[in-house]
Amino acid sequence: MNTLVFLREMRQFLILWFGQMISSLGTSMVSFALIIWVYQQEGTATSVALLSFFTYLPSILFSFLAGTFVDKWDKKRVMLISDLVAAIGTVMLFILYGTDALKIWHLYAINFTISFMNAFQNPASYVATSLLVPKEHYARASGLQSFSGASVTILTPLLAAAILAFGGLRTVFIIDLVTFAFAFLTLLFFVKIPVMEKASEVNESFRRNITAGLRFLREHAALLKLILFFAFVNLLAYLTGFGILPAMILARTGNDQAILGIVTAAGGIGTLIGSILVTISKPPKDRIRTIFLALVLSFVLCEPALAAGRTTWIWVIAMLGGYIPLPFMNASLSVTMRANVPIEMQGRVFAARDTLQFFTIPLGLLLGGFLADNVFEPLMQQDILISRLLAIVVGSGNGSGMAVMFLITGIVGTLASLYCLRSSTFKTLG
Repeated sequence: MNTLVFLREMRQFLILWFGQMISSLGTSMVSFALIIWVYQQEGTATSVALLSFFTYLPSILFSFLAGTFVDKWDKKRVMLISDLVAAIGTVMLFILYGTDALKIWHLYAINFTISFMNAFQNPASYVATSLLVPKEHYARASGLQSFSGASVTILTPLLAAAILAFGGLRTVFIIDLVTFAFAFLTLLFFVKIPVMEKASEVNESFRRNITAGLRFLREHAALLKLILFFAFVNLLAYLTGFGILPAMILARTGNDQAILGIVTAAGGIGTLIGSILVTISKPPKDRIRTIFLALVLSFVLCEPALAAGRTTWIWVIAMLGGYIPLPFMNASLSVTMRANVPIEMQGRVFAARDTLQFFTIPLGLLLGGFLADNVFEPLMQQDILISRLLAIVVGSGNGSGMAVMFLITGIVGTLASLYCLRSSTFKTLG
């Protein structure tokens, strides 16, 4: 493809994408720094998992309602207001921390509020991307979004650790506000999102509009089953990898923040490599096969090695191997959704998708923290047969119970993905 043509066709999207990437870096550094702060205060997996729990719960609960309004409202305005609320949350944290008044419950409350706004921003962003990107570039746009996410993941621990060491948490808050201002002004002045023609369904009753996305999915059974399968995958992922991984690494390394940063960055590097490959490659002919094959590879290469590993480099290799396939999965899943949902319905359908696919995330976070602190960690401290057998694989001591959980989710995730890979249920999605 001619590069100049590509850049011209994608110009508006690329401006939006770059601004959001810069803002995400600042927000991610704050999140990383607060995870360390919370773990130092409480020292439990549950306290860390609750940070993410309150980040996801409201956006999932209010997605149905938000999707209805997003299909009616100006997408750019929704995104700007959501970003502004997030910035106000950072200002509040900055003030509380600066006056030595910051408590853990403050973080939960502010995360809850920002998550509520994300219920509106997420479907608005989905539709904005569909409006800005030509259909033939959907996969590459997804690859670029994975690239930015990976870059943020790589840079976050490195920059956050350095800034915390030399400037403290206050400086992290200030940088987040600066990156917000850049993204906000870029979207406000340099991105023009096309106005979408309103379809007749938007004039239906408010109740029918709220449930329109769910009705669409019920009428498209294969799409609904795919979403429900990913709800199960999210349960597994947030039980361990996205929930208790920081707590496990800190527990097994004596609270070594540098190692946590290296392991986290390795996941970002893996995603970055995969994102580059997706962006420069031709879209796969069989998107469904690509989705499940990528999942199989991710589960096989990541969770068991994270469980069995006791050194930094084994964890790094596990994160690299497990995260490289994910951009291929995300790109194929994104194209499948956009190809099967009319653009005038995407706000409501994607909101319904978010509720169904992501409702297991807060459940996984709460369950993961509870099981780690109250079941598996105490189990591995006992001198009984099952503990001794498991210790052969995952070792013993602090964090070994959480390692057992990684082993279990790796096995279950692999078997479930293999089953779907061989199934004909999703073939109609293309």
